[in-house]
Amino acid sequence: MNIYFLGICGTAMGHAALLLREAGHRVAGSDREVYPPMSHLLRGMGVEILEGFDAERLALLSPDLVVVGNSVSRGNPEFEWMLEKGLRYVSLPALLHDKILQRRRNVVVTGTHGKTTTATITAHLLRSNGVDPGYFIGGVPRNLPSGAAHGAEGAPFVIEGDEYDSALFDKRSKFIHYAPHIAVINNLEFDHADIFRDLTDVQRTFNHLLKIVPGNGYILLNGDDAGVAGLDAVSWGTTFRVGTGPDSDLRIDAFEEGPDGATFELIWQGRSWARVAWKQGGLYNARNAAMAALAAALSVSPDRVTDLDLSGLACYEGVKRRQERLFERPGLLVLEDFGHHPTALENLLVSFRQRYPGQKLTAVFEPRSNTSRRNRLQKELIQALRQADEAYLGPINRPENVCESERLNLSAVVAELRLAGVDARHYPSNTSLLNALMADTLGSESAGRVVVFFTNGSFDGIIASYVVAASAEGK
Repeated sequence: MNIYFLGICGTAMGHAALLLREAGHRVAGSDREVYPPMSHLLRGMGVEILEGFDAERLALLSPDLVVVGNSVSRGNPEFEWMLEKGLRYVSLPALLHDKILQRRRNVVVTGTHGKTTTATITAHLLRSNGVDPGYFIGGVPRNLPSGAAHGAEGAPFVIEGDEYDSALFDKRSKFIHYAPHIAVINNLEFDHADIFRDLTDVQRTFNHLLKIVPGNGYILLNGDDAGVAGLDAVSWGTTFRVGTGPDSDLRIDAFEEGPDGATFELIWQGRSWARVAWKQGGLYNARNAAMAALAAALSVSPDRVTDLDLSGLACYEGVKRRQERLFERPGLLVLEDFGHHPTALENLLVSFRQRYPGQKLTAVFEPRSNTSRRNRLQKELIQALRQADEAYLGPINRPENVCESERLNLSAVVAELRLAGVDARHYPSNTSLLNALMADTLGSESAGRVVVFFTNGSFDGIIASYVVAASAEGK
């Protein structure tokens, strides 16, 4: 089949294109901008990538099927031509269902936070136990050969289940297409302010997900999360709760963390399963690991959960842009994290406070996501950044797309933080932020500092520039 991807360079679209090319289909695609690393991966696999959108070019290619990414909107010349000519088209989630997931035993990992990490740990644990799972990860995992793989016939398939909408013509959450045998719900908070009205609206779509878990399937819930507790009760499948409370089926106990990572014990239905020592910090990551361990075990041996060997957690290296160490020398540690929701920021900053006691904690934040650019969670953002000693805030990305009354008020955020004792400031450009950050934090004789960049985008390249400057200083 000749398949064309409209918006091919996004992580999910690119991984899907690679899976279908591997399955023997002829694959091509276009995007507004063609950029590495996805462009290099695709071309290396024989996928033709075209820059820009051109209806006449698409007419010459004459594809059998067009996959429409959820970044595509009306007015795109290729999309308009496709509709006029009556070409067959489909959303990415529907394509994944029809071509890959329909007859697999799928582990669908969902929730506001931790989807990429939990899905990656699940696939990693299966592989370390001799299983060859399929997987589809929305990031760059360090312990897996790639972000997506078919896996062995009949093996479980692990997929990150995003609640964002599927396409401009299908406003259902992506995970509704993913045919879950095991549904993992890590946590639920208000997010994606351009899609959902409030937390109740978010819970509505997750209740729809629960309705498509089969009677012989499993539902794994965060037993400590208030948003998850607000979901409807179900009478089908088997539900297990994971958390720190005494009522959890899989309980996280004796959690401790330090500079080298964390240790904790997993107790399955009252009996010890494993003592874990690994390089990842934060109780939230221990919960991600517990969710992943139970999901992996249920996907291969539901009657013998504790037979799954969890020693592979010790060598788990994480996912790029999740607590990623970019530079380290005496007195300075620089990290990057994909965090953009206030809870993600707060969890990580609290963890770093535990792991690096006595260090000055510097948070550098880009308001880029559709939620963080708005003031809906402004109080929560202030609370999160209060965990830092210093806060550098970049300008709101694409502020013109958010009406002023709904826009994050950076001046108010800075004022509140200063009242709380945080040395906070915001900047009109990321370049001016970078210049101030370098002047304030490099070449200093002060005690150690941990600098954490938070962004779900490029931050205009200032992270790499800061690392280069820090590296040059150390020579």
